Amino acid sequence: MAKTKELSKDVRDKIVDLHKAGMGYKTIAKQLGEKVTTVIRKWKKHKRTVNLPRPGAPCKISPRGVAMIMRTVRNQPRTTREDLVNDLKAAGTIVTKKTIGNTLRREGLKSCSARKVPLLKKAHIHARLKFANEHLNDSEDNWVKVLWSDETKMELFGINSTRRVWRRRNAAYDPKNTIPTVKHGGGNIMLWGCFSAKGTGQLHRIKGTMDGAMYRQILGENLLPSARALKMGRGWVFQHDNDPKHTAKATKEWLKKKHIKVLEWPSQSPDLNPIENLWRELKVRVAKRQPRNLNDLEKICKEEWDKIPPEMCANLVANYKKRLTSVIANKGFATKY
Repeated sequence: MAKTKELSKDVRDKIVDLHKAGMGYKTIAKQLGEKVTTVIRKWKKHKRTVNLPRPGAPCKISPRGVAMIMRTVRNQPRTTREDLVNDLKAAGTIVTKKTIGNTLRREGLKSCSARKVPLLKKAHIHARLKFANEHLNDSEDNWVKVLWSDETKMELFGINSTRRVWRRRNAAYDPKNTIPTVKHGGGNIMLWGCFSAKGTGQLHRIKGTMDGAMYRQILGENLLPSARALKMGRGWVFQHDNDPKHTAKATKEWLKKKHIKVLEWPSQSPDLNPIENLWRELKVRVAKRQPRNLNDLEKICKEEWDKIPPEMCANLVANYKKRLTSVIANKGFATKY
C-alpha cells in the first residue's frame, strides 16, 4: 500500500482545535479535506500533535558505504553478498549479509538467475550489428519471403522435468506431486524443421550423427517440398545458421544448383531466428501429452508441429523488426528474444 502524505503541524493543530470545539470527525474531514481520525486518536493518547521518535535501529551502512556497494554491483553484478560484507569490513563497517541484501533491495536491486546466452566475441557483435542495421528498414513483405530453419533436441522428459505443482507443506512426495525421472533424461531425438509467415513446413527426425551429406539429403527431401506446400512463390530466401555442415562448399554448391537464395546470417544469433520461439511452443505442447518412448515422442512432435497455427507464425514474422531494434539498442549483445 502506498505511503500517505504526512500532515503539517499547523493542520494537525487545527484538527484538534475543531474537535475541542465539539465538531465531529466527518465534519472536520469534510471542511479540511483531510483524514482526521489518526491525528485525534494520537492527540488523545499523547496530548500533542508533533511526531514521536520513530522505532527501529538506524542504518548501519553510511550513505558513502551504500554508494560504494552500489558502484561495486553496477560494475560487477556477480559480486556476492559475502564479498560486499568483506569490502565494508575493510572500510571499517561491520554488517551481516542480510543487511547487505536489505540495502540492495531498498536501492531497487534484486537477486536473479543470470540468463544463459551464446558466447559473443567482438566479431560476432560486429556481425550482429551489421545485420540489424542493414535490415532494419526492410519491409514486412521481405520477411514474408524468408523460409526459416533450424535443428533442435527434444528430450523425452524435457520440460516435464521442471514443472511446478501446487501442494501442501508435507505432501512433497505424494505421487501426484512428483515427476518420475530416468537417467540421461530418458533419451532424446534431434529434429530439423522450417517455417515461414504462412505456417510450419515439414519436420524431419535426424537419425545418427548428421554430416554435410545427410544435411543435403534432409534439404532435398524437406526444404523444397516445404517451400511448395507453403506457396512461397518465386524469390523466396532460405535461412539457416553458420554451422559447418550448412556452410560447407558442397552444401553451398547444392543450394546454388537448386537456385535457392540464402540469407546471410550472423553467427551466434539464435535470438534473431524466430523458429526458436516455435521450438519452445513445440516443447510445451509435447510435454503436455507425456510421450512414453522415443518413437512416441517423434510421432507427437510431428502432430503438434502441424497443429501450430499459421497466425502464430505470421505474428513472429510481422514483429521481426523488434528483434533488430533490440540488437541495436543492446549494442550487438544478446537480447530477450
